[in-house]
Amino acid sequence: MTSPVTTRTSGPVLPGQVSPPEFAASELLPGAITGVDVVALPVLPGDDGGILLGLGAAELADDLALDLVGIAEVHGLTGVAGEVATVPVPDGVPANPALRLVLLVGVGAARPADLRRAGAAMAKAARDRAAVVTSIPAVAEDAAPDDQVALEAFVAGTMLGSFVFHWRSTGPEHTPVRRVVLAGAPAATDRSALERAVALGGAGWRSRLLATVPSNLKNPAWLATQAEEVAAASGLGVRVWDEKDLADEGFGGILGVGAASATPPRLIRLDYTPAGVSARAAKKLPVVVLVGKGITFDSGGLSIKPGASMGSMKRDMTGGAVVLATMAALADVDCPVRVIGLIAAAENAISGSALRPGDVLTHWGGRTTEVGNTDAEGRLVLADALAYAVSELDPALVVDIATLTGAVKVALGQQIGGLFATDDALAAALSAAGERAGEPLWRFPLYRGYDDKLASKVADASNDPGGAGAITAALFLRPFVGDVPWAHLDIASVGDVEKESYEWTVGPSGFGSRLLLSWLGSPEPLAGLTP
Repeated sequence: MTSPVTTRTSGPVLPGQVSPPEFAASELLPGAITGVDVVALPVLPGDDGGILLGLGAAELADDLALDLVGIAEVHGLTGVAGEVATVPVPDGVPANPALRLVLLVGVGAARPADLRRAGAAMAKAARDRAAVVTSIPAVAEDAAPDDQVALEAFVAGTMLGSFVFHWRSTGPEHTPVRRVVLAGAPAATDRSALERAVALGGAGWRSRLLATVPSNLKNPAWLATQAEEVAAASGLGVRVWDEKDLADEGFGGILGVGAASATPPRLIRLDYTPAGVSARAAKKLPVVVLVGKGITFDSGGLSIKPGASMGSMKRDMTGGAVVLATMAALADVDCPVRVIGLIAAAENAISGSALRPGDVLTHWGGRTTEVGNTDAEGRLVLADALAYAVSELDPALVVDIATLTGAVKVALGQQIGGLFATDDALAAALSAAGERAGEPLWRFPLYRGYDDKLASKVADASNDPGGAGAITAALFLRPFVGDVPWAHLDIASVGDVEKESYEWTVGPSGFGSRLLLSWLGSPEPLAGLTP
């Protein structure tokens, strides 16, 4: 996957960005693959408290004339996932003179979480190198109940642990290893399985990259341009509403939030139809609508955020980035249903034309909102997109994703996203996909006892209900989807990574695209849903 980010001729110019590693598979043992400068071998905990080395270690140890088990023990390795010891090989080996480094990488019990950690640890240790060959996935095939899940975990960990963003005049401090070769792959390995794993990891990379671009470049029009380029590359239909279109069609929430910005808002639509499906047949396929919050910077508006809370707000369009990255990869995971992605993009700024507390907005379709807090802007733009989706797109179900409330972070911390849903089967499908992808969710109640908190004396609802903030935000959105099965993913809890942790690099996380693709790329993503 190449960088989705483009530059422009006037204003800020973003330097070219690095791409994630490329992947290949081979039936050969690690030591038999030439032209690679790094070999990464798995380290497993032994039954007797010692350690074991995985496929290809014995043969490579013979070539090196080294006791690799002894070296691992000297380094204190126990086989815990993510441990790494480095063994320099200055002169290579006769079979591979290019070899310069052997990595001994702990894989734990080779569960998916272990494999993501192992892949990320390997990637960090192999950065700035040309190529690494590893037999870690071969160990996973013996230990994991699902080979595809294991492969996806390792590849995603390797790709996302490699993530780099820079805006330095001298170039990035480090670059990802350029090529990863999976050694000891069985002859029956399906090439499409690796391609699918790379698609999921690449979507995570894309959403993280978009969320990391600074907001002096990233504005609603720029995000729309990214969507147009993705659509052209991925064979998607695309439409962009500019500020005139939004006004003509009554998208009052998006317009109100974006009113203060020098860069006007946009609504972006992307359409996916499975390959080989005729236009006539496509009309009979169920439609899934994904809606992403695309606030390209959030100052809080007149209800201004404290400075400490504003520093990370370039990532407040993570939901939109996730929808864009998901749409780009649907064909790669053979999604069997039609999918329409909507990104409600605006900058929540401060000026003489800013939205004021006490203002009343009329959303698409006519429902009104009294604005009690201009920093509760995400629900205002989502409401327009949800109402449009339900009325105009005839969806079988709708899923929205947004960095919406600080309350969800208070409840969940920073490693799990919030889930609300009106359909139990949809909630279960998303939860299962999150577990598979390493993007876990926790379901919250849509507790109707809090409906009265949304009351307004002058409008249909207030956007500032107070108390139980994540739940009341979801309740605010619920009327805009009517009776259509709906899930709301509040990912403000996992929007930022404050401390390096394996596949999670410091900065915006891009959380969500892998779980959506794991769900939509399943054979029957709508199985069991309420008609």
